[in-house]
Amino acid sequence: MKLAFTSPPRAGAPVVVMISGLGGTGSYWLAQRDALAAQFQVVCYDQCGTGDNPATLPDNYQISDMANELLSALQQAGIDRFCVIGHALGALVGMQLALDYPQAVSALVLVNGWLSLDGHTRRCFQIRERLLLAGGPQAWVEAQPLFLYPADWLSAHAPRMEAEEALALAHFQGEHNLRCRLQALKNADFSTTADLIRCPTLIVCSQDDMLVPWTCSQRLKATISQSELIVMARGGHACNVSESDEFNGLLLDGLTTLLPATVPLQKEYL
Repeated sequence: MKLAFTSPPRAGAPVVVMISGLGGTGSYWLAQRDALAAQFQVVCYDQCGTGDNPATLPDNYQISDMANELLSALQQAGIDRFCVIGHALGALVGMQLALDYPQAVSALVLVNGWLSLDGHTRRCFQIRERLLLAGGPQAWVEAQPLFLYPADWLSAHAPRMEAEEALALAHFQGEHNLRCRLQALKNADFSTTADLIRCPTLIVCSQDDMLVPWTCSQRLKATISQSELIVMARGGHACNVSESDEFNGLLLDGLTTLLPATVPLQKEYL
């Protein structure tokens, strides 16, 4: 699996791995990559079955498969210890990594994530799946921003949205892969295991997220012992995009606390 790296700003700089949500592409983090690159080595990637990592996913594809694919690619690149920043589905992959390979994960940042799928979120995905069935990829892509961004932000960025929709449609991951990844998201349930996560964790959510209720992040905070919660007043589900300046400031401050030092790690797992 292909990974994209920034140059380490100094010897021993902490590695930060950014995992996007259901869309799967590393470009989701463009607004954060440059902000982080001055202090960290940043790793972004297109998840298996998306973008530059095309594949036909198996029907029983799960979050654990996503975690194992990423860890294998990181190890092949010589990276054995890293911080994970995950958005939505990416937060689930981060939690899976922290549970299965605690030696590898130095810290977690969970953005608009959850322990198990909230009923409201499940309803939103059911509606989106019906759109996919009735209108195909174009209907899915056109509806997606409605679940990601505040209405006033969408109105103010209409030309950008049109360009992004055209790009998303041109690089659509395919209905089969999308359904496999969506089913993995639905199946994931950390409600009985997240309390075993021991790495320091920053939880960030947006109070006006219409896809994932911000109370899901409250439940994460109550479950993960070494965690802190920051609630942004606005920004929607993709708050790191719509309110990138505020988000980046919070993220940099949080990473300074989460990653006070870097400790080399031997390959003792997998």
